[in-house]
Amino acid sequence: MIKIADYGMGNLRSVQKAFEKVGAPAEICDRADDLVSAQKLVLPGVGAFGDAMRELQSRGMVEPVLAHVKQGKPFLGICLGLQLLFDLSHEEGEWPGLGVLAGEVVRFEERPGFKVPHMGWNQLQPAGSPAILQGIPDDAYFYFVHSYHVVPKDENVVAARTEYGDLFVSMVARDNLVATQFHPEKSQQVGLKLLANFAAW
Repeated sequence: MIKIADYGMGNLRSVQKAFEKVGAPAEICDRADDLVSAQKLVLPGVGAFGDAMRELQSRGMVEPVLAHVKQGKPFLGICLGLQLLFDLSHEEGEWPGLGVLAGEVVRFEERPGFKVPHMGWNQLQPAGSPAILQGIPDDAYFYFVHSYHVVPKDENVVAARTEYGDLFVSMVARDNLVATQFHPEKSQQVGLKLLANFAAW
């Protein structure tokens, strides 16, 4: 069963409906105990990094999330759910993250012609051949909305980059874990294909 972690910050129903559309039932869980039995776990998120970490901690969800990844079970992070995996975020201060991946979360630099937040459709530049992108055209567009992006210390976890003024990391992957800065649940057919690929793991 796919379980979606509900810590009070995320477009949960949209993610659930997208999985249902590809024939993969998903359960929204707001109790830490319910996450323990997840075969596949999704960590979505919309909002501020510091608030998200406080909610995960107050609901006792940090340990089940870390245990799931450590046990080698499939894990998908979406948007803020990608950023939370890293050591540190600089969003309105400095906030420690889950520390699953080494690196930090930084704000886009202000550049002429490029608004912050980065919002709308943009393309991926895959690094290698990530399994999660199997069957998805190289020129596919995905939907983004974010002001911050991740800067991994380990280049080997980078699965795709996207250009917005400069290149930024838009997807990471390591073993059983994959996380996207874009929203697959808002990305029409290519997003559904990505979710179907994850459900098939």
